[in-house]
Amino acid sequence: MNLDSTFLILLKSLIESSQAMKILKISASAFLLSSISAIAADLPSIKSAPAAAPTTMWTGFYVGLNAGGTFGNNSALNATSSSFAQPIANIDLTSIALISGSGSGSSGNVGFIGGGQIGYNWQVRYGGYNFVSGLEADIQGIAGAGGNGNKWTAANADYFGECCTTILSNQRVNSILPWFGTIRSRIGFLVVPSILVYGTGGLAYGGVNAKLQNTQLYSQNQIGLIQIETGTNSYSNTQVGWTVGGGAEWMFMPNWSAKAEYLYYDLGNVSGSVVNTSYGLNFLSGTSTLEGITNYKGRVTGNIIRAGVNYHFNFASVAPVVAKY
Repeated sequence: MNLDSTFLILLKSLIESSQAMKILKISASAFLLSSISAIAADLPSIKSAPAAAPTTMWTGFYVGLNAGGTFGNNSALNATSSSFAQPIANIDLTSIALISGSGSGSSGNVGFIGGGQIGYNWQVRYGGYNFVSGLEADIQGIAGAGGNGNKWTAANADYFGECCTTILSNQRVNSILPWFGTIRSRIGFLVVPSILVYGTGGLAYGGVNAKLQNTQLYSQNQIGLIQIETGTNSYSNTQVGWTVGGGAEWMFMPNWSAKAEYLYYDLGNVSGSVVNTSYGLNFLSGTSTLEGITNYKGRVTGNIIRAGVNYHFNFASVAPVVAKY
């Protein structure tokens, strides 16, 4: 075998070895790819995390302002009198009859009311419905909610057997509720996520001022004015009672809501006494006697319609947070 033949045999061997390596590499690559695919198929799929639930809209603290009107108040004072003096020719009995129940006063006119409130809400879901319960306290001033009663009556009577003595009687009553507040529970349901309809009730309190004045003028036909009987009493107290009502509230933007509300209140009874003293004139000049006493009583009730706005401390709904990978 010559040198050329030996070279050709070696070259052929090298070519065949190279082709075998290529085939081996291709086979190994195909096996590796198929193994990776099989492993990947067995792995769980990776997806985006579900969106976080939005924050509850109504739960949390809030503060706000309110304004409106009060009307139909019935802080009426009705008086009943009794005489300490011995009747003389029916004169005292006649005067007492004139005083008793002759006047009353009520703050029945419309007044302006304005103030603020603070509260806390809890929102829960039950039976497929969203309910909201909470506590609220408020206080406000009242302007123009005073009432006045002023009634005159006249009668004739015999005095010392002489005819005739004219008795002109006046009873003046003033009552006012200058401020008012409540501490109430609220419970309602969401008609839609942003609109709450609720009922409310609880404690009511307020300042009650009242004044009653009796005046009687006695005049005789032949002599003129002979006697004045008068008495005055003032009442001022903080009354405590109850209130009940309802309303609706709208969360019109994050953290802000507007409401409209009606309340009926009852602050209990008002009572007191007026001492009536007689002052003599003309031929009775210089005489001064305790003529009688007038007891008065009434009940402080009324209605309130108001609107308000509340700021909720970061408890309004927010956009959901989406986790990304």
